[in-house]
Amino acid sequence: MGFNCGIVGLPNVGKSTLFNALTATAAAQAANYPFCTIEPNVGRVAVPDPRLDALAGIAGSAKIVPTSLEFVDIAGLVRGASKGEGLGNQFLATIREVDAIIHVLRCFESGDVTHVEGSVDPLRDAETVETELMLADLESLERRLPALQKRARGGDRESAAQAALIEPLVQALGDGRPARAAIPPDQAEAARRLQLLTAKPVLYVCNVEEAAAAAGNAWSARVAARAAAEAAGAVIISAAIEAELSLLSPAERPDFLHDLGLAEAGLDRVIRAGYDLLGLITFFTAGPKEARAWTVVRGTRAAPAAGAIHGDFERGFIVAETIAYEDYVACNGEAGAREAGRMRVEGRDYVVRDGDVMLFRFNV
Repeated sequence: MGFNCGIVGLPNVGKSTLFNALTATAAAQAANYPFCTIEPNVGRVAVPDPRLDALAGIAGSAKIVPTSLEFVDIAGLVRGASKGEGLGNQFLATIREVDAIIHVLRCFESGDVTHVEGSVDPLRDAETVETELMLADLESLERRLPALQKRARGGDRESAAQAALIEPLVQALGDGRPARAAIPPDQAEAARRLQLLTAKPVLYVCNVEEAAAAAGNAWSARVAARAAAEAAGAVIISAAIEAELSLLSPAERPDFLHDLGLAEAGLDRVIRAGYDLLGLITFFTAGPKEARAWTVVRGTRAAPAAGAIHGDFERGFIVAETIAYEDYVACNGEAGAREAGRMRVEGRDYVVRDGDVMLFRFNV
């Protein structure tokens, strides 16, 4: 599945540094994980999950294959992007294609790196980008609405339903609120088809100086408060540290992080936060040949989850032999879980849980 997050931000906020660190990480992973290919502006990176290593150790797996997430480096934005200023048209076209937005905000002072607005203010920067996205959405909806309203007056029920969805969105955007704040939960799928920029989930990445990488600073605290108010995510990183870290060997990284007082790489937190932002969960398959992580959207049922592995698995689905991750570990594998009565036989409508270890029985 091609889940991806678009990285956006004003010039000189650390967006490209972050993306370059991600792609360097992907390049380092490529030797072990063949699916980690890199295109000029796309980095596909393994999602860190220590559960996979534990499962592989218990199952004696010859190969470990993690699940992955794509990050797309999107052309920089300037004021007026919604009207085509700078690379505005390219920016807007690319961002429509991603599933979620990772918004990099500069939360550090530096005499060597000028700020496009002349001073550091991450909340102002967030407003600048959000405003351009809202203006683009508003223009898009205002172009569609009159024709829909005209057909609705003529008795077209589909047009009436679309107009009823769009009208409150136009009102919200006109009031300076993003579309995501005005979409009723039961209209989420219909709204998704509108391809609105401000309907996409957002993760704020606070790029701080090295000294603040562990605990953040006053600017990142203000961003965290904004994120909480919006029900968005927020992660603190130092893009400079991540750039250095990406150049080290796996053996050198733990000591480097320890010396900085960091428990893990900031990129790992960004990757996991992006995964959560998209509402994704992981289930596993484990055996002597390989232990593998698979990605599905939260709420996916067993038969479609089987289809994530192969279409034949879904078409010929019979049952899913399922063990919770904790039970698999506690019982030292499939045989122990079966003997302890911790293996469940689930039907096609079973809702897959994060961490399930699954074996699909099928017949085509």
